[in-house]
Amino acid sequence: MTGQYPRATDTFIQREVAALRQRGVHVETLSIRRPQAKENVGPETQAELDRTFFVLEAGLLNIIKCHLAMIASSPARYCRSLWTALSIRPAGLKALVWQLFYFVEAAVIASRLQSSNLTHLHNHFSNSSCSAAMLAAEMGDFTFSFTMHGPNEFFEPHYWRLDEKIKRALFVCCISHFCRSQGMIFGPQEKWPRLHIVHCGVDPAQFPAVTHAGPGHRLLFVGRLTAVKGVPILLEALAKLRKDRPNLVLTIAGDGPDRTRLEAMVLRLNLSAHVRFAGYQSQLQVRTHLQETDVFVLPSFAEGVPVVLMEAMAAGVPVVTTRIAGIPELVEDGISGLLTSPGDAESFAAAIGKLLDDPDLRVRLGRAGRSKVAAEFDINREAAWLCDVLSNALAGRVMPVRPESTDRPIPAGEATSPAARLQ
Repeated sequence: MTGQYPRATDTFIQREVAALRQRGVHVETLSIRRPQAKENVGPETQAELDRTFFVLEAGLLNIIKCHLAMIASSPARYCRSLWTALSIRPAGLKALVWQLFYFVEAAVIASRLQSSNLTHLHNHFSNSSCSAAMLAAEMGDFTFSFTMHGPNEFFEPHYWRLDEKIKRALFVCCISHFCRSQGMIFGPQEKWPRLHIVHCGVDPAQFPAVTHAGPGHRLLFVGRLTAVKGVPILLEALAKLRKDRPNLVLTIAGDGPDRTRLEAMVLRLNLSAHVRFAGYQSQLQVRTHLQETDVFVLPSFAEGVPVVLMEAMAAGVPVVTTRIAGIPELVEDGISGLLTSPGDAESFAAAIGKLLDDPDLRVRLGRAGRSKVAAEFDINREAAWLCDVLSNALAGRVMPVRPESTDRPIPAGEATSPAARLQ
């Protein structure tokens, strides 16, 4: 479950769900609300859209029925869940109203799990949908876990009560060591062993290797167009680079609230001939763009571990990105990509120019990037690890933070309980 699913920007969840199903795990998907129509960008997304249950589309009558059913099932659990919602809420009237909304949603979620004979709920992200998941688990008497991504939750950890969520969860998946360290700040120390690192990932087999020869001129950015992605820094860097590279072209694949502002900035910097806004793209379209790219660029100010970087690296496209959060766990500066300081258009432009001018460097970094993704960010291996963590947690056993070896491929079905049902 998550707040909105499936979206163009959460391909990592779609891949994880598909990989779990391939391993024989029964997975049903819930979403608090339906994504906007423009997020439906490919057959994978449409297939998930068709089979996902949307909590807020239950209707008022069904919501009332769900609450009555939960009261009838166990008045004590229902009251405890309500007390939890009220006692751990942040201060203020607005926070109270939102917490009551999560409680209303929780009854629908709990009823859905009970009617489907499901016994565990896993939530992606640790903000609002995780609040509803936590309350639903208490109300419906089943276990829950969640994947903690960042960065948004880490901006307001007390508001989102990461402490309580970590304390009450059966286990927590953290997408990086950096992410896990943030959980360790707020979660009780006795829960640290339950904070496991489960990477988001890609299927390297879906990304043919790009060949590099001669000077480059094609750049690609993929992501949501919001302030946190730092696209204005990219446009400033492009303005510096185009003076000596008249054929330079940047494709921006994605959409978001800052698109109009960015389009205006392109006009102001006289970059119209160099920038193309492609909008949201399907997984296949992104792979096609990568085949036509010399350098992938991501000037973010805050991230988890961006899956778009994994995709570029899996395709052998060298990346230029920023030295923040979990990114250095994926991109090793000068080995599998180039890292710059966030917010520094000068150094970002210099790094891009260095790669555009040196095809041998693009080849070397591209090969190292492919190897890094194949070794540590293969979605099939990560799904197997998640199965291991889940099945052992349900059996009362605690697994290591990471598997002892990520080099050994794990055959489908291994360490996966047939009875394990992942929601």
